[in-house]
Amino acid sequence: MTLAIVQARMGSGRLPGKALAPLSGQPMIWRQLERLRNARTLTRIVVATSCEAADDVLAAWLVSQGQAVFRGAPSDLLDRFSRCATSAGPADHVVRVKGDAPFVDPRVIDEAVSIARVSGADYVSNRDPASYPRGLEVEVITTSALAAAAAEPREIRARVSPTAFIRAHPERFSQASFSHPRDLSRLDWRVKTAADLGFARSIYNALHPVDPAFVMDDVLDLIGGRQDLARFSCAA
Repeated sequence: MTLAIVQARMGSGRLPGKALAPLSGQPMIWRQLERLRNARTLTRIVVATSCEAADDVLAAWLVSQGQAVFRGAPSDLLDRFSRCATSAGPADHVVRVKGDAPFVDPRVIDEAVSIARVSGADYVSNRDPASYPRGLEVEVITTSALAAAAAEPREIRARVSPTAFIRAHPERFSQASFSHPRDLSRLDWRVKTAADLGFARSIYNALHPVDPAFVMDDVLDLIGGRQDLARFSCAA
């Protein structure tokens, strides 16, 4: 089984509550989940949020929609991911997706999972070298590697990323990567600010009514003809 874990929370210094911010008539987290369901390689999708009271409303809304939710440590994302994988298992691979990425592309996920299955690598990603727009990063980790990393005694501040320990130890965890033919790393499609949310809404308003399953190339075509959108899509 391949399990996708979406890390999401309501707390954000620059854009509080963004997970439930409306995007084409539904919360942003729901639009992201819709896109993930189009990935052929995913068996199950779970949203992993924190056990803090601020995330009660997010968890309650998702459960009311029939979405599986796991709640865990607020800061120790490695522990949260490992426990989520155990509770949702048995799974061979875990796909990490961040909750600020409403343009996550199921085709990129399928490519990453396929590489992980064929190569047998403990960790597969398109992060390094960076070539995709930010917000389209995908990480695939074997559950055994995730469990081994979580068992390591480390300080909490070193566990804010569920994959940092694995990435830092290629001699222990086999790794593979893939890149886009073009370098699109200058583009930033994450939603971290009100301006980012405005950009996402403009894209969704243009593409979602025509094809809810629009992909990265559709976004590239749109911003290629719209200088107002192209300006906001680039990293600062």
